[in-house]
Amino acid sequence: MSRAKNHTIHRHHHHFGWDNANEPVLTIAPSETVEFEIVDAAGGQFDPSSTAADVASLDFDKVNPVTGPVLIDGAEPGDSLKITLGNFAPSGWGWTANIPGFGLLADQFTDPAMINWAYDPNGLSPAVWNDLARIPLKPFTGTIGVAPAEAGLHSVVPPRRIGGNMDIRDLASGAELYLPIEVAGALFSVGDTHAAQGDGEVCGTAIETPMSVTLTFDLVKGENLAFPRFTTPGPVTRHLDAKGYDVTTGVGPDLFEGARAAVSGMIDLLTRRHGINAIDAYMLCSVCADLRISEIVDQPNWVVSLYFPRIVFE
Repeated sequence: MSRAKNHTIHRHHHHFGWDNANEPVLTIAPSETVEFEIVDAAGGQFDPSSTAADVASLDFDKVNPVTGPVLIDGAEPGDSLKITLGNFAPSGWGWTANIPGFGLLADQFTDPAMINWAYDPNGLSPAVWNDLARIPLKPFTGTIGVAPAEAGLHSVVPPRRIGGNMDIRDLASGAELYLPIEVAGALFSVGDTHAAQGDGEVCGTAIETPMSVTLTFDLVKGENLAFPRFTTPGPVTRHLDAKGYDVTTGVGPDLFEGARAAVSGMIDLLTRRHGINAIDAYMLCSVCADLRISEIVDQPNWVVSLYFPRIVFE
């Protein structure tokens, strides 16, 4: 479904954080297509031989690089930037880590940990972990956005009105994303590519992997979009649905605490059933299990559910 690419931006053209003073590395017209080479979320600090000791020494000044920015000719504040996600070209290697102080259960998992993944970058057969679990893959880009109107350098870690580190698994091939534009030219950048992730990315990392992605850009003039929106080309969980799910829940008046309870319940279930360590269960939840709000109207308590795909262990 991808169009022929007009341009390529190489991986060394990346920056850290959002800043509308960043000089564009490329100017394009609407309807043009660009291939972006993307560095992994650790900024190249890990490789297939990395271990938990390397997580402990991670330089946070080099995390979450984004490739760009690209200036779209004619883009003005109040317009929307339409991005059509085309082909992904994964590298075949990725990592998942528990980074101390980061993640939904950071208070429970305080030590660094790492899983190295090898996968088929062409056929995208499931990534194998420890001969016990197989993770179905769905490449996508976790960070995708445009420059904010507010001057200065802004962290790339939190998502924003203009996109950024949204970690939406369904921004995969064939999806169409619309972002509100706040500055002339939009100044688009992209990064944080994943081979697989569960909705919620609960430990803070997915299967983080360098890859290239081909994107096509168009403008919707004067849409005045409040927040990002997107469309998908079809079903979004088909790669996980075949064997059904095990589901744990959290019930209470706080959605955040409900999410923590649902994840903790699944970790307990996986460790009992499969004899794996709790930290490994936590990271597996991050790469393939989906957090969902199941009920938010029957006050004062809400229900959050964590769906773990049974296909991973079958």
